[in-house]
This record gives sequence, structure tokens and C-alpha cells, in this order.
Amino acid sequence: MGDTKIVSEPILFISDVHCQYELINAQITHAESLTGTPVSDVIVLGDFGFFEPVLRKYFRRDKHVFQRPTRFIEGNHEDYHDLAVYADAYADCLIHLPRGTVTAIGGYRFLCLGGTAYMDAMMTPEAAEIHDMDIDRCLQRDALSIDIIITHDCPSGIGVPNTPGFEMYGEPGFPRSRELSDRFHPVFWVFGHHHKWFDTEQDGTRYLGLPESWNGYGLLYPGFEWRSVSHPIGKPLGFWEKFRKLFLGEQKL
Repeated sequence: MGDTKIVSEPILFISDVHCQYELINAQITHAESLTGTPVSDVIVLGDFGFFEPVLRKYFRRDKHVFQRPTRFIEGNHEDYHDLAVYADAYADCLIHLPRGTVTAIGGYRFLCLGGTAYMDAMMTPEAAEIHDMDIDRCLQRDALSIDIIITHDCPSGIGVPNTPGFEMYGEPGFPRSRELSDRFHPVFWVFGHHHKWFDTEQDGTRYLGLPESWNGYGLLYPGFEWRSVSHPIGKPLGFWEKFRKLFLGEQKL
């Protein structure tokens, strides 16, 4: 679309890291070994696990860095109370892509929308919920300025199956998502949150869902070429277990 210049290296998409930051480098290493080419950038599709004690331990105390430039949209498992403060404090390590912003990465123009539809107070803190103002902010963008939409939650009505045990929450997806697809007609719409692979096409848009970070990732090449890569690397410490340890004390992380 448009006259954007596409670089040769793929962009790596990964989702639902849940504080297991080391998985990002592990999947970068696998992707570069698999393809024989560097990854240009990494985009995390939410549930990065943006909690300051974990950030401080990983980046400041243990001096880790990501192998490639890494950006993220927020999911429903982040510290929303201080997200803006610490997104700025750790901007040398990774870049937050706020809701309704458009960013150019690797020659593509991405519309970014973190957050989710409401589930319950535990799964969806108030600040994690996608509100009308978030959709309105997105709709203010030039209709021809978007190549790809990236979200944490999926758009509604595209056939994403319910996860067993979550049927009580109704059909997956967030309200007013159809307004975004109708306005922008993106080539791709990529999301996470539902912890499963998904791939379908409707009205000229290809909708792509990713599983948890430890089960695989997606690669976006020049010319809107997509590759889904299943690469299980062993389920790490569970999110809730790590979350509990997080608030029991940094020394236990």
C-alpha cells in the first residue's frame, strides 16, 4: 500500500510474554537461525508483563537487553497505574505504542490499539478496557494512512473461538472493532490475547492471531508476506505464579 519503502529483514511479532522477557530473545534467536536473516524489529502484542520490579531486575540489575529494537502495545496484564511513568523510564530498553497512535516500522504503517474488551475486574483492570474514546482516537486517523492494525484483543465477528472455560464472557472481541476495519481496510490485522493461532480473511483483510510467546511467533516480510512459526520452547513459570512472587519480593524473581 502507498509508496512506503520496505526493508528486507522481517519484523517479528510475539504476544503474551507475561513477564517472561527472556522468551523474546529466545524467539529472535530461533527466527534468525531459521531464516538466515536478521530480524529488523520486534512488536509485542500485549501482555508484556509491564511491572516495574520485573523491569528493574531484568534490565537494570541483571543488565539484559533485547537483541533487536522492541516495541509493545499494552494488554490486560500490565501495571496501568504507573505505565506511562515507567514506559518513559525504560524507553532505552523498549518502546510503548500508545492507543490510537500510528507508527512506521520496517516500511509499514501500523495503527496501535492496546487493551481488551471487559471480562471481569481481575482479568480486565479498568484502565485495560478499550473505551469509546480509544476507538474515536483511532478513527481520527487518515483512512489511507494505515497498512496494518495491531491490537491485543481480537476484533469481534471474525470467528475466533472461545477458550474453554471462558464461554461466560460471550463472543471474543471488542465493541466497535468493525468501525476500524470499515474505515481503514487494513491488509493485516494482528492480535494476541486468546492464546491460539488464528488465520482468516474477510473483505480483503487478513486477520492473524498469535499464541503465547513460548509457543511461537509471526514474521512479516516485504510485500505483506506473513509466516507463522510454531516454536514451543517449554512453558515457563506460570504468569500467576510469577505475579505472586513479584509482589512477595523482588529477590524471589
